[in-house]
Amino acid sequence: MSDVTSTGNGLLDILQAVSELSQVDVLVGVPHGENRSEADMTNAQIGYLLETGSPAMNLPPRPHLVPGIEEVQDVIGEKLAAAVDAALSGNSKRMYFLLESAGMKATMNVKKFINRGEFAELAPLTIRERKRRGRKSEKPLVDTGQYRNSHTYIIMKGEKEIKHA
Repeated sequence: MSDVTSTGNGLLDILQAVSELSQVDVLVGVPHGENRSEADMTNAQIGYLLETGSPAMNLPPRPHLVPGIEEVQDVIGEKLAAAVDAALSGNSKRMYFLLESAGMKATMNVKKFINRGEFAELAPLTIRERKRRGRKSEKPLVDTGQYRNSHTYIIMKGEKEIKHA
């Protein structure tokens, strides 16, 4: 009869990686940010209005964040499953790489979704105002590109930001 011995920190690495993964969130969207003045809205506030619409502002809903992520949910799911596998093998470095990859895939697809511009058309007054300011695009959600480009992902562990893309 032979004895089985274990060397190294394999089990400890696995337990640590799984514990870390259980505390980590990958958030996709527009960080809240700061207002330039009391009258200005942040890109996050603008995004909420664009996503849900505002009857009071005569603004139709133009969902883009949720459907942009849903379009690639299978790929994101595969990356998240692989992150779990990495955690179960004790490989925290690979786990975080896969979490970042999932966040990046979601973010890039939301931007592509916005660029396609398949939303309720802009009001004629909005188009005239854009042209007056020298803008050529008549696509909703894309005027200066600042809002679209503000989409990102953040990896959080508890209340602490680990990675901001």
